[in-house]
Amino acid sequence: MASDGSPVRDAREKKKKAERSGTDRADVEETDAQLEIQRLTAAGHAALQSRDNNAALQSFRSALKAATKLREKRLQRTCAFNLGAAYVEAGEPQKGLDVLSRTQPGERGERIADLQFNLATAHKALGDRTQAVRHYLQAAELYRSQGDAAAEGDTCVRLAHCHLLGKEWDEAAASFQRAAESYKLAGNAPAAALALKDAGKHMLQSGHSSSDNIISVLTDSLEMSSGISDQQTLGKLLTDVALSFSQMRLFSEASECYEQALPLVSSKPHRLAVVLQNLGAVYNSLGQYQQSLRYHREAAALHGSLGSRGAQGRCFSNLGFALVELGDLEEAWESYLHAQQAFRDTDDPSGQWQTCEGLGGIKLQMRDPDKAAMYYKDALRLLCKCQDVSGSVQERLVSELSEALQQKLLLQQRGPTSQRTVPERHHNRRQPRTTAVRSDVQHWRREMPNGENAPHGKQHNQTMTSSETLLRQEQEQADHHNTLSEANRNLNNTYNKAEVNQQILPSDSSGSPAHGDVSAASVKPRPVQMNGRLPLVRSTVTPPLTQPDSDEATPLMRRLKSRFCTVM
Repeated sequence: MASDGSPVRDAREKKKKAERSGTDRADVEETDAQLEIQRLTAAGHAALQSRDNNAALQSFRSALKAATKLREKRLQRTCAFNLGAAYVEAGEPQKGLDVLSRTQPGERGERIADLQFNLATAHKALGDRTQAVRHYLQAAELYRSQGDAAAEGDTCVRLAHCHLLGKEWDEAAASFQRAAESYKLAGNAPAAALALKDAGKHMLQSGHSSSDNIISVLTDSLEMSSGISDQQTLGKLLTDVALSFSQMRLFSEASECYEQALPLVSSKPHRLAVVLQNLGAVYNSLGQYQQSLRYHREAAALHGSLGSRGAQGRCFSNLGFALVELGDLEEAWESYLHAQQAFRDTDDPSGQWQTCEGLGGIKLQMRDPDKAAMYYKDALRLLCKCQDVSGSVQERLVSELSEALQQKLLLQQRGPTSQRTVPERHHNRRQPRTTAVRSDVQHWRREMPNGENAPHGKQHNQTMTSSETLLRQEQEQADHHNTLSEANRNLNNTYNKAEVNQQILPSDSSGSPAHGDVSAASVKPRPVQMNGRLPLVRSTVTPPLTQPDSDEATPLMRRLKSRFCTVM
């Protein structure tokens, strides 16, 4: 870690003693050179802290040049070590690696923890992840043997980021957990809380950890977060943990975290909009639709004022879903139309086909099967423009189209004066289809660009299941009991990034797209059951972007990529 440089009292005393004892002039000059190296090294450290990398390089070069004129080899190696680290810090890793490789050759160099740390940092910057992992592991073991728990924690965080680059989620989670243990040993509870938060997120992402283990890690993170004084950092931790809870279908716990985070992010409009959106989606998932309305409306308005049109569309989709559940079909219709226009404005076919499905469901409830069928056909056309969508989605839309056509046929058979009620559709039971309806649907299938072969993609984040697959999935996930069948999740966790930098998460195996702004590092949430009256307008749980070079699990201060020595 960088410091302000060592006191030069010893060197000055040596100079005075040399002058008193009549030491020859060469020794005096050497002492003067050592004092100058001390000054240059301290100046280099100060420049690094002020982010002036050019000034730091100049100081360390001058220090090394002065050191080469002296007989002290150890001093030369130390100055070269600092120069190599400064090159890495300044974004010139190859130069840094060349200098560092010459500083401590042989077995002795293998035992210097800071050197291994800097070599790892240089290799990582050059894209050599294998070598970076090797050197970080060696550095962590050396720091542990020296009793430097804080440095071991920092190194394990860097090691975790290397594993993330290789999508090695289990190894990354283990490294974050080791970092947390080191930080706890060093008495740094805030850094431990942040490391545990990341560990839990990647345990969930790997899919190899039990729910109990993940919950334990996330709970420990929350308990240790009380020591975080920075509101923005605490707010981000709470929203990250809430996101993980949401993906485990622990919506009550997620809502508590989001409620606590709400006042902490109020000064950041983009973060506030995201938390409001997520709170509304979580309350939808809990079936608390009346409570969710305020959050949906506030989030939609704030996203709109920020120019986040796509996120605004997702908020309107969530609002429409809640209003349908509350029986307000007219306002739900308007909300879905707003969402549809937002998705058109952002050229989002995934969002468009979902809103078409929602609009079709409303028209079906309003006994307007012609309009319902039109929207279902539009949804099927738009679906063909989407990638990584499961065939079950097309099957469901075709089934819904068939249902609309069946309702239309029944109305025609009964005549315009008939007072008999057309049966409502139910997703959880099969309805008999007439030959005429089946023929019409088969004709529609033949007109589809992809025929009956819907696009298939690997499983990702959201789930929109048919009743058959739903039963199997619910049986497999019987350990999660706190989610209502009507739950929808349209969560978004991009925090403070404008929509121009946002990504759209691919749909899952059931085709539910990720309405939200997400990172490439996605997780695997539990399925959410469809509503029995209206097709679930998909909501997403979207994880924040993992920045491989971020140091959020380290103390809140200026963090350097490399480690430096002071000249003693």
